[in-house]
Order: sequence, then C-alpha cells, then structure tokens
Amino acid sequence: MTDLGDFGDFDADAGSDDGAAADSADSSTASSDPDRAASRRSTTDGTTDDFESTPVEPRGEDVGIGTVCVSQGLRVGEEEDDTTLRAYVTRGNRSSIRIGSYLLAPYPDGETLFCRITGLEYAQQYHADDATEIHARRAMRRDGIDESDYKFVASLEPVAVLYEDDGELKRRMTDRVPKPQTVIRQADDTEEIKTGLKMPDDGVFLGHLSVGGEKVKTAASPPTIDYRLKDDYEAGDPLVFRHTLIAGGTGSGKTHGAKNILRQYLAEDRAYPMDDGREVSPAVVQFDPQDEYAQMHDDNPDLDDEFARRLEREGIAYGGHDDTTAFVPKVGSSSYAAGHHRAKQVEFTIPFSMVHDNPWLVAGSGLNDNQYGALVSVLLPRFRKQYGADGTYDEFTSFLDDPALREELDESGRVHEATFDAVRRRVLGFDHVFDQDARPITDLVHEFVRPGGLTVVPTYHINDSRATEAIVLAVSSLIIDQKLSNDPTYDRIKETPLVLGMDEAHNFLTDADSVQAGKVITKFTEAAKQGRKERLGLFLITQDPQDIHDAVFKQLNTTVVLNLGDEDAIKSVNIPSNLESKVPYMEKGQMVVYSPDNSEPVELIGLPKCLTRHGRD
Repeated sequence: MTDLGDFGDFDADAGSDDGAAADSADSSTASSDPDRAASRRSTTDGTTDDFESTPVEPRGEDVGIGTVCVSQGLRVGEEEDDTTLRAYVTRGNRSSIRIGSYLLAPYPDGETLFCRITGLEYAQQYHADDATEIHARRAMRRDGIDESDYKFVASLEPVAVLYEDDGELKRRMTDRVPKPQTVIRQADDTEEIKTGLKMPDDGVFLGHLSVGGEKVKTAASPPTIDYRLKDDYEAGDPLVFRHTLIAGGTGSGKTHGAKNILRQYLAEDRAYPMDDGREVSPAVVQFDPQDEYAQMHDDNPDLDDEFARRLEREGIAYGGHDDTTAFVPKVGSSSYAAGHHRAKQVEFTIPFSMVHDNPWLVAGSGLNDNQYGALVSVLLPRFRKQYGADGTYDEFTSFLDDPALREELDESGRVHEATFDAVRRRVLGFDHVFDQDARPITDLVHEFVRPGGLTVVPTYHINDSRATEAIVLAVSSLIIDQKLSNDPTYDRIKETPLVLGMDEAHNFLTDADSVQAGKVITKFTEAAKQGRKERLGLFLITQDPQDIHDAVFKQLNTTVVLNLGDEDAIKSVNIPSNLESKVPYMEKGQMVVYSPDNSEPVELIGLPKCLTRHGRD
C-alpha cells in the first residue's frame, strides 16, 4: 500500500524508449532555448505544459541610484537624532557611492530634498550565519562577491528643501518627509548643489567643492564646482571684512593656499565702495616671517597656457602682481637677501615717537600693572615734556639712567625705587629696533598703504624674536589705530580698504598673562569688531590655532582648515564633527571651509598650482 497516488504504480523499466526520446528532445530544446526549457513541466501522462516565464530583472532602464526605504522607519525631525532617512542603493551604483556625497530625493509636487550621505551599510538579504569556516573558505577561493546576497543602505542627512520661486531656485529648511520608494539620484547640477549648500555664485575664489578628496563633478563645463566667498555689499558685508583664519600644519599647503586667496583680493576689477561714494581697490599688508609672500610679484613659471585658459574661464585672477613692495625693517646689523624675488625693496625703521601712543611696545613681556602704570602715567609723559615728541630711544634710556630722577620720584611717592628699577630693566634691549638708519615708517605711510598694492613686511632676517614682535605689533597697531580713529593722522589708511595679513599669528595674538599681550589682544579685538564698518579685514594664518586668543578667534567669520595633526588644534577650530574627523587625513591642498554666513560647511580642493611664484629653487 502507498499513499503517494499515481507514483505508487511507477515502474522504473516502463517506457524506457519513449523516455529516452523525450529526454533527447527536451535536451535539444534546453540547449537552444533555456528560458523555454525552464518553463516546461512534465505531467503524469507524459505530456508537458508551457508556463510564461517571469524575468528576474525589471524591464526598462534604471533612473537614479536607488530608493528611499522604510524598513527601519522614515522620519524627518527638528533634531538630528529624531531623523531616520535611509536609501537602498542598487547593485550597479554601489561602487560609486561615498560618505559625504550629495543626493536628491524629489517630492511629488516638484520640490526636492537635498541631502548628504552620512553612513553606508551592508546588511544580509537573507538571514544566514556567514561567520563560519565554510563561508570564509568559499569566499577565499572565488573572485568578488554576489551583491544580490546583500542589501546596501545609505543613511542620509537632510540639508535643505529646494523649490522654484518665479523661475529662481531657492532653499529652505527641511520641513517635509519624502515618500517611501522615492527614487534618489546623485546631485550633478551646479545650480542645485550651490543652492542646496547655500554657496554664492560670485565672490573670492577659494577652491573646488569635493567629497572625500575627490572633486564633485557635474554635467556642465567646466565640470567642477567653484567655491567663492561673498564679496558684494548687495549680499551683505563682504566676508573679507569679517575676517579669515587659515589653519594648517607644516606641508599642508597653507602658504600656497593663502597666496592664491590674497591674489584674488589683488585682482584688477576688485574694489569696494567707501563712504564718500568712491570705489577703491583694497590694499594688502602681509607680515611674512618666512619671507615667502614677496614672491607674489613674480609669475609662476610652472603655470602653463592650458592651465591659464582654465583659470580665465573660471574668472580666477593669476600671475605675478606688479605692485608688490617688500618693506624691510632695519634691525641692527642684520641684512636682508632677496635673490628669490624681484619685488621692490624699501627699508624702514620704527621711530621711538610711536611709543607715546603705544607704550606697551617698549614694555617688554614682564611688566605688571603697577610697573606699566608707572611707565605710562609718569615716566613717558615726563620724558616727552623734557625731550619733545621726537625724543629717541637712546635719549629715553639716558633719561632713565639719571639717579636724581629715580630719587625724586621715590621721595615724592610717585614711583617706588623698586618699580623704577623694574621698568628700567625691561625697557632696555631695544636699541637695535628703534630709530635705525632708515626712513621712519610714519614717513612712508603713503607708499606703505597703496590701493591695489601688496606690501610685504619680511622678518625672516631678524634673529631676535623680541625685536620681531615689536616691529610687527608697531606696524599693525599703526594701521589699526588709524583705521579706528575718528580723527586720523593719516587719511591714506583711513580711506583705503585694507586686508591685514599675519602669518604665524599665534606668536602675536596669544593668550599670555602680561600687560603687553593684553593690550595687543584688546587692540586686535576692537579691530575685528569694527572691521566691517571701517573696511579692515584680518587675514590670519597659523599652524597653532589653539594659541590664538578667544576674544580674537570669536570675531573670525571664515575658517579654512587644512591638514592638522594635533588634536588640540583640531578641536580649537570649531568645525562640525563630521568634518573634524577628516582633518588629520587630508592631503596637501585639501581643506574644510566653515563660514556660516557664506555656506554650509564643505570640503574643498585648492588649485594644484600656485597662481604666483612659490617656493625657492
């Protein structure tokens, strides 16, 4: 007995000839038409039925790279932690997807969600334990994997909603969730990407938009997306007057990038309106401790014609800037060698008369409040009364050597003898800085600040750090004081838009417990606060951003970060955490730009070639 129905009467020897013929026919059919063979099914009486085969792949062409999925939720919230937005990426698109890539998810009514990939994940298509010996050895004996066995899911961060308004593409905060199974595609249109990231179309060129060290490409010509800083009062205050910080370690391309940015401010067509209605080209004053910026006078011999044409198409200023002058501070017997550039050279000295307005220039770094008060309130006024406003440094030291003066001030109770001695000790040692055999900087202001001109102050030839500090702070204070003054002595400074660049800024704007450092920080903080109104922009360059005083740092609107290896330095620049983690791994020329009033935080790649001469032979 059997309960297998018709199979109970099966005879293995019955119908062998017919079976062989059938097998031969089926085999022939299978070899010529596999799909038909697969759809043929045997019946109990030896005949076959044909079934319509279903193709595994959908008909038509794929559009986009995948779809929004809801398997783990689909939610957009006000807080980042409240948002769950994921997309399934199809097999053919998986290799091209990168964290940080920009995607578009359309809404049914024509609006579009602009988003960024924040995570990528493989998940099992079917539940199986692949952490086994047999799975591993099978994988080791074959090339590649079968992508159909796995899901590939991208986690997305909504950036903005794009919409049309009278034919103009605009953005707003994310306020709606896309539909399930919405087809997503990579953003490859310049207008969509710039609008989504709030990037301006015009302004000062910094670099090209990138993701993970690769330039973002579009279908336009040129295919790259240029990143620019707002430089027009119609779009708000030009960001040059809201101050810039460039931070990067040694070999990161910091100076290369700084030169390329400064070259844009020196473009022939760049000018800013003044209160009297004039359009004036900005002057750039750059303090240069490594003697590299005077090279901006010369063309870069490595910049070929093809690269130049590309720059012209993108509206990027390039080539040596003829109006470049190296103002060389005369310090003792030190000499300046300039065989690496052809810029004009002018020697200058710091007159001691500047100390009357900025007494901390001669205060050194060790005066306490009591000693500084004695210098400012008693000693300098008395010296000026006795020797006049043009009294020299040598005369001042002779003045302090008078024992009768010391005794008189002590007996009168105005300056204790110990305080007098402390002041005298700390103001000594500047004889090689003040009143040297060169023209005073106060007599050279008209040449020093030139609309459309680049003034470089090299200090590499000065071996005394104390002298270098005094010179840089004296000249920068002259510029800042005149810019902020309601009754300036030098109208040329007041009436010229000015970019004040300072390399190794951490050496001058550090947080130090001294009267001198406090006065410097106060001065630069005021300059930063009033820069917009006075057309004064600070352009600070450093490899130690953590050493720049917070009062100054907080006034910087644009931060350009290149490779930094120090954890404290990376933390100090205050960029978003998703970009912060990339900083130690960035190659030369890669940068992160954080400028809240200009765009979303983005990655850029600077130009591979310097727009002017750079580097020494």
